[in-house]
Amino acid sequence: MQRLLITGAAGGLGSAMRGRLAPLARTLRLSDIAPIANPAAHEEVVPCDLADAAAMRALVAGCDGVVHFGGRSVEDSWPVIRAANIDGVLNLYEAARKEGVRRIVFASSNHVIGFYPPSQRLDGATPPRPDGLYGLSKAFGEDLAQLYWDKFQIETVCIRIGSCFPKPRNHRMLSTWLSYDDLAALIACSFAAPKVGCTIVYGVSANAQGWWDNAHAAHLGWTPKDNAEAWRAEIEAAAPAPGPEAPESLWQGAQFAAQGIVAP
Repeated sequence: MQRLLITGAAGGLGSAMRGRLAPLARTLRLSDIAPIANPAAHEEVVPCDLADAAAMRALVAGCDGVVHFGGRSVEDSWPVIRAANIDGVLNLYEAARKEGVRRIVFASSNHVIGFYPPSQRLDGATPPRPDGLYGLSKAFGEDLAQLYWDKFQIETVCIRIGSCFPKPRNHRMLSTWLSYDDLAALIACSFAAPKVGCTIVYGVSANAQGWWDNAHAAHLGWTPKDNAEAWRAEIEAAAPAPGPEAPESLWQGAQFAAQGIVAP
């Protein structure tokens, strides 16, 4: 690509992916409402509020693809979630439609399906069961992506990201962990695949103890390589496994499912 837009580029995943995604385009356009430090020669910084439709169209102009990490990434009140994750994602897709961008990688979340029990294995056809307003907003984003594929042929890979950190931090992440390298490889495959339509894929490494089945997304050509099992001894030494009534044992979304709705 000539120019790849990364929204939410100042956040944890955006920061981790900048260097790893550099081979995908001559220029990375980095955007956030927070400051973005130390842009490299191949990077251009364009601050933008996702809720500003006109600014979003200007941001998307001239880009060949979008990696959308932008938005609120934790549970919050509805006004905050709506502005960033509902209005913001609609503004992105409208900007893509108007500016002729044909493919988007949308950072969805495992919290779209957070109310399923860990004992149930899920795939891309499993109906959503969001575990809060944040998960609900990501389910909206996935449905919006399907709409824009059906109506306007804008392709999207919706990545239901598990727990993406340098290493797994707890017992739950032995099932949900996604390494930075595996995420970068998945994004690269999402742009390299000849046709993706609207694909839902679980963003999870090749963990021995997994909950999710990605057979339906085999056309992306992605094979994760890392495994949370390498940290099992460290995690087990640090804390006992959750008991049967702990949120981690009841729901895939764990604490997100256990907490109440944040009041406006």
